[in-house]
Amino acid sequence: MTTSLQDGQSAAGRAAARDSPLAAQVCGAAQGRGDAHDLAPAPWLHARALLPPPDGTRGCAADRRKKKDLDVLEMPSIPNPFPELCCSPFTSVLSAGLFPKENLRKKQVIKVYSEDETSRALDVPSDITARDVCQLLILKNHYIDDHNWTLFENLPHIGLERTIEDHELVIEVLSNWGMEEENKLYFRKNYAKYEFFKNPMYFFPEHMVSFASETNGEISPTQILQMFLSSSTYPEIHGFLHAKEQGKKSWKKIYFLLRRSGLYFSTKGTSKEPRHLQFFSEFGNSDIYVSLAGKKKHGAPTNYGFCFKPNKAGGPRDLKMLCAEEEQSRTCWVTAIRLLKYGMQLYQNYMHPYQGRSGCSSQSISPMRSISENSLVAMDFSGQKSRVIENPTEALSVAVEEGLAWRKKGCLRLGTHGSPTASSQSSTTNLAIHRSQPWFHHKISRDEAQRLIIQQGLVDGVFLVRDSQSNPKTFVLSMSHGQKIKHFQIIPVEDDGEMFHTLDDGHTRFTDLIQLVEFYQLNRGVLPCKLKHYCARIPL
Repeated sequence: MTTSLQDGQSAAGRAAARDSPLAAQVCGAAQGRGDAHDLAPAPWLHARALLPPPDGTRGCAADRRKKKDLDVLEMPSIPNPFPELCCSPFTSVLSAGLFPKENLRKKQVIKVYSEDETSRALDVPSDITARDVCQLLILKNHYIDDHNWTLFENLPHIGLERTIEDHELVIEVLSNWGMEEENKLYFRKNYAKYEFFKNPMYFFPEHMVSFASETNGEISPTQILQMFLSSSTYPEIHGFLHAKEQGKKSWKKIYFLLRRSGLYFSTKGTSKEPRHLQFFSEFGNSDIYVSLAGKKKHGAPTNYGFCFKPNKAGGPRDLKMLCAEEEQSRTCWVTAIRLLKYGMQLYQNYMHPYQGRSGCSSQSISPMRSISENSLVAMDFSGQKSRVIENPTEALSVAVEEGLAWRKKGCLRLGTHGSPTASSQSSTTNLAIHRSQPWFHHKISRDEAQRLIIQQGLVDGVFLVRDSQSNPKTFVLSMSHGQKIKHFQIIPVEDDGEMFHTLDDGHTRFTDLIQLVEFYQLNRGVLPCKLKHYCARIPL
């Protein structure tokens, strides 16, 4: 019955198409879009063709309407002057191409903090990376880009912090924050971010590294690093860690083993047999954080804590807290986890720091110095004729001598002003001239100095100078060497009414702290290494 009715409707539709060109147009459009009976006008047209008029009155009315439609159709057609605006009667009047395309790179305002708690708001696109944000702040503040500027994620409510990798999307990091959490983004130097690519021997001590397969001969730290980046082989990091028991305040010392599949702990001493290993955490969907106040906030046995935190927002119960015995051990665990999680991506960030998604590439960045400055050469104008200094050692010594001579002239110029007490004013100026230097931190404590150095990276030569708390007349040089922080007292000595500073009981004397720092930046002297990178609180 249904089939015959549809056949009748189809026949009626064809009959109507013969009688009316308008009906033919509607049916043609319906056939072009698929089934004709799915369109709204089709049943109305079919009903008019199938059902005869019940009486003569309605038939006459229908004839008059039909005649009127035919008169309209027989009118001469006027050519359309805008054919490109014509569209099908079943499509939208305005084409989608006439609307402006939606900008997929939506922008969002983020706030970035500096070490001195000054902040700066940035309007950034949704696909901006951490490296692009650093590059933007470098350009806005006219800093020198030495590839050590880093973006940090700080979680003050649980006392955690981590380095945001250069390739990570900043907006995705912010999307994992809770609405009530007061998390912050910090912008500062991190000299240890890629230091393991330069000096892997400091990051992987022999007693913490083993290998899943037997190897012939000794393996160098560089080969260990290559094994981390390889997808087929990997070294195992093992050792004892303090782990916080789930849902408890107590900590337990357990033997852990880090492999490519995750972090495991042994249920029986130091056994590595599969039946004694139990899974602790994976790092594919988690981030590794460093604990800033583990003893105070989590009751950790030491200050060298770190933890696994899921990418999505979660409470303190979701944290898997760990604690190492010393800083070198914590650095080894955190570095190995970063390498196993990101692999070659970290190496690409280190080798090609400017590759990003948001267009902040090296081609769109104005250079910090002109191209002509790259071709400068050292010249000697002391004789009757000038000459080019080709020996690099001689050029460096001449530059140092010129700098020291200029420094002494500047100090005398600042201290004299034509006064008869020039010598006393000059010595007073020399004692206070260091206070304007970025490496001088005034009256900070020993713990605060260690915290600043750790935050900016335990790399050999990272240093700062501060006032001594035990002796107000002396200063302290705090520096990093061998994953440890060492402190050296700078003692003032007096000779013929003039004050000097010394680190070696008066054997090497300096008129001010600036001379002292510049000397040890070029010479190791009594220090374990040269001074390379200074810790500074640079405002935004």
